[in-house]
Amino acid sequence: MPRPILKALATLPKLERKPEIDALRGLFLVWMTLTHLPTHFSDFVNQPFGFVSSAEGFVFLSALLVARLYIRKAAEDEAALRAKLWKRALKIYGYHVILLALAFTIAAAFAVTTHRAALSNLLDFYLAHPVTAIVGSLLLIYCPPLLDILPMYVIFLLLSPYVLAFAARRGWKPLLALSTFVWFLAQFGLRHWVHDLVVRVTHLQIPLQQTGAFNLFSWQLIWLLGMWIGARSADPPPKGGLPFRHLPSYAYPIAAAICLFFLGVRHGWLGPHLTEQALSPQLDKWQLAAPRMLNLIGFSILIYWFRKPVKRIVLVEPFLTLGKASLEVFCAHIVFVFIALALLYGEITQLRGLYAAATLILTFAGLILIAIREVRIKREEAIAAKSLVSEQTPSS
Repeated sequence: MPRPILKALATLPKLERKPEIDALRGLFLVWMTLTHLPTHFSDFVNQPFGFVSSAEGFVFLSALLVARLYIRKAAEDEAALRAKLWKRALKIYGYHVILLALAFTIAAAFAVTTHRAALSNLLDFYLAHPVTAIVGSLLLIYCPPLLDILPMYVIFLLLSPYVLAFAARRGWKPLLALSTFVWFLAQFGLRHWVHDLVVRVTHLQIPLQQTGAFNLFSWQLIWLLGMWIGARSADPPPKGGLPFRHLPSYAYPIAAAICLFFLGVRHGWLGPHLTEQALSPQLDKWQLAAPRMLNLIGFSILIYWFRKPVKRIVLVEPFLTLGKASLEVFCAHIVFVFIALALLYGEITQLRGLYAAATLILTFAGLILIAIREVRIKREEAIAAKSLVSEQTPSS
């Protein structure tokens, strides 16, 4: 996006958050929670539409919202933008440290004293090497399962001001090219090379598999694409708006065909040679290889094609409220998942019957109450801030 256009954007009215984005994030949080809770429902909601999960959607929408809200500030005041996003990153880091503290104390103690394998397996490296794990986790190197998405958010948010500032000066094409190149290198071992370098520099002997499931060098492409689309949505017509609106008409049925193909692969409808097991390296969620990215892009185009009915479906409660308090709800869902895992014992891997029903009801009741509280607090803070501005503004 050329700098003259961004300067013109700075004079436009402030962009408001779109409720459908919050509602979609709320939907993805519900989807994510159902996937993570150890109940039979996780079998039904784990990638039911092909090789697209709630994690990709949540990361994409978060990046879209960041760029949409702050692309104008990149043209106005880069220092203020950096302070704003770094403050947000620090807040997320604080939540991450709280979750780590709960995991390393209460969850770890319960796992050891009761011999609950589900919890012990999540914290096995910490239980074996507590000092290295604590230092490594604070440096965002050691990331236990379920606690690996917030570190990725922190890193992406720390880099986002520079991305937006560069886009304001030079446009998005060089950034998209660089991001695609990094993603390409990630498919050929970039993460292993960087991990070896980090181990040599820090002397923290943390195995690669303990640094989190997400390959950041692959997932940065989703974040960058989300930011690009978010910035484009803030650009005024005729060149602005979502990039999907400029696609030729034949792109939509092609996207539908792509999604149908991957849906068939996911559910084993296409024979023994086109199954998830046969194509697992290319469809790995954490690596984001080319076939999975193709599925994700096709799915995104399809959602845009059916955006009107999708909007009617998601613009309901509790999705709206959950999406408005997404950070707090995400962190709370991790706590509920740990509690549910603590209920598993012996060879049991899923809660069933009344235990599963009670877990689901209590979890979502808790998440909704937390979201309502956070939304109310944010609303009261916004009202107080407006009142303060009104009091400080001299009357004419």
